[in-house]
Amino acid sequence: MIITGDDPEYIAFVKARLHDQFLMTDLGPLRYFLRIEVSSTSDGFSISQEKYIQDLLARAALMDERTIETPMELNVKLRPTGGDPIPDPTRYRHLVGSLVYLAVTRPDISYHVHILSQFVSASTTVHYSHLLRVLLYLRGTITRRIFFPRSSSLQLQCYSDATWANDPTNRRSLSAYCVFLGGSLVAWKTKKQVAVSR
Repeated sequence: MIITGDDPEYIAFVKARLHDQFLMTDLGPLRYFLRIEVSSTSDGFSISQEKYIQDLLARAALMDERTIETPMELNVKLRPTGGDPIPDPTRYRHLVGSLVYLAVTRPDISYHVHILSQFVSASTTVHYSHLLRVLLYLRGTITRRIFFPRSSSLQLQCYSDATWANDPTNRRSLSAYCVFLGGSLVAWKTKKQVAVSR
């Protein structure tokens, strides 16, 4: 359980009441929770999944130290039939599933993970090579984190975009949005639209 707030006395009160009712251990300030690393400074706090990325790269058995500047080439349109079927589709599914969880703290890969996740039922060598590209990108950007400043305006800003009828198989668009509260990114999502654009 994470208890947070801006009143230390009230937090202590809540912890004391919980301790009276339940067997509880106070682990101190939040540092690591559900594979999400939290670091705090006087300016604010940041979240990342650096250790999770290291574990993911080890599971993917990427032996070299290459990195790539972008998670996917520009204007790539993957198709279900491109390439030969991979011999072990379970590995592809496992790695894409791990990337889905990683996108919790890495909005820069959200769009690319959405694209790759469309092929978990019938992945090919082409899909797998694009998956490896995302992993190489993560290796080069492993220290990126999301920062939440302690003092920030409460102005809400939203941005959205779409790839109009960009899917080569069904002409559906992908929509994406991100929401900032002050200077802090607080929400983001990429989703395939239900209707076909004309």
